[in-house]
Amino acid sequence: MLLNRLWNASIHARMFLRRWMPTNILLDKLRTRRGLKWGIPAMLLGVIYLLIAATCTGLIEHGWSKWLYLAFFWALWNGLKFLVFGPWSLVLLVRIKLFEARNAARLNKIE
Repeated sequence: MLLNRLWNASIHARMFLRRWMPTNILLDKLRTRRGLKWGIPAMLLGVIYLLIAATCTGLIEHGWSKWLYLAFFWALWNGLKFLVFGPWSLVLLVRIKLFEARNAARLNKIE
């Protein structure tokens, strides 16, 4: 019973984050056919997020609040999402281009 509740809670949390968090919305837009070409430039957002994370750790080391670790983990997680998506978008784009070329060749063969 407890496992079932935890499972349902995780599903609802995932759907909430997927629907309302800006980085998840942007990544969903980038995963479309038109958005895949923007995967590598979107990696720059990942670099900015990693700079934010590094700034947070620097501020913590200089005596700022330990609550900045929350901002650190948030920025680190978002930065890694964008940095990983960049190369993955190239893989997806090549796969789609090959699929489209294969379909075009089949159509030319039929005609």
